[in-house]
Amino acid sequence: MIISKTPFRISFFGGGTDYPEHFTRAGGAVLGTAIDKFAYLSATRFYSRLFDYVIRLGYGRVECVTSLAEIQHAPFRECLRWVGITEDVEVDYTAELPSSTGLGTSSSFVVGVLNALYTFQGRVVHPLELAYQAVEIERAALGEAVGCQDQTFAALGGINVIEFRQLRDFVVHRIPLSAERQAEFQDHLLLVFTGIRRRASEVAASQVKKIGHNAALLCHMRRMVDEGYRIMTGNGSLAPFGKLLHDGWVVKNQLDHGVSNAVIDEIYKTGVEHGALGGKLLGAGGGGFMLFFVPPEQRASVRAALGHLEEIPVRINALGTQIIHTEAAPSVMVGSRTDGTFQAQRAA
Repeated sequence: MIISKTPFRISFFGGGTDYPEHFTRAGGAVLGTAIDKFAYLSATRFYSRLFDYVIRLGYGRVECVTSLAEIQHAPFRECLRWVGITEDVEVDYTAELPSSTGLGTSSSFVVGVLNALYTFQGRVVHPLELAYQAVEIERAALGEAVGCQDQTFAALGGINVIEFRQLRDFVVHRIPLSAERQAEFQDHLLLVFTGIRRRASEVAASQVKKIGHNAALLCHMRRMVDEGYRIMTGNGSLAPFGKLLHDGWVVKNQLDHGVSNAVIDEIYKTGVEHGALGGKLLGAGGGGFMLFFVPPEQRASVRAALGHLEEIPVRINALGTQIIHTEAAPSVMVGSRTDGTFQAQRAA
């Protein structure tokens, strides 16, 4: 059995500039972090000639099929097709948080499946290459309107500025934070679930159609990445980071009417009125998780005001996709370092 562990992510600035429709013409970048909430994929060999099916998949339901074409779960099907596995495998998925909530769960799924399946085959693939392949699968094979940040955070982890130049030309800049500064920053984060789930690709598709119209706004959002980086890595107060998030909230709402709605607007207003300096709706918009940037002394007030919403504690700077269990392959990737490289070790 091979088990991969792949993080979800929080994006602070630059979301929307990571679509090839924009960055191949004007450049793009995001500032964000992988978090300590994960997707787990396991791949197990079985002898299909002894069964009446050749592939078994487990997720919210179970599929037992005799060919790839029968698989209903499209991402599973296309990942298996991509790596060339057509029989004798069981793949199971579980996650700490639900899909369609703005944390990049769909891309973490694809990256985690690829990592598990390649390891199942005894193959080592660099984390950045996993990200490139996941982008291609989601955009080309699945026809999803997705950007490129989620796959990169899932594959490489860390707190980063990710620069998007061209397809297959992403540059990951690790953000140098002392342990003290990282802890101070983390203490300002408060993550709550709006209670609304939505398909990000449907929300994003509308925004992609308006990329040309929104070019100036997107370039402004790209500049916020540099300002956020300056504040985060400085020695001064973090309060301007929260205020910059508020500015980003205002700008993002101008991209498309589907970014927010009356329920989300009220949640944001309540958080700010009770002490949050700013915040953002994670993902493309329309629902999911909302992140607030709150001075530690105001956390109790914000929590009380939003007590009807589920709060999820998170830690930042999680490792990228890694193999946490293997009993099969002679040499497997067991973890990505914080510098984006990987380690290969002999299996026990």
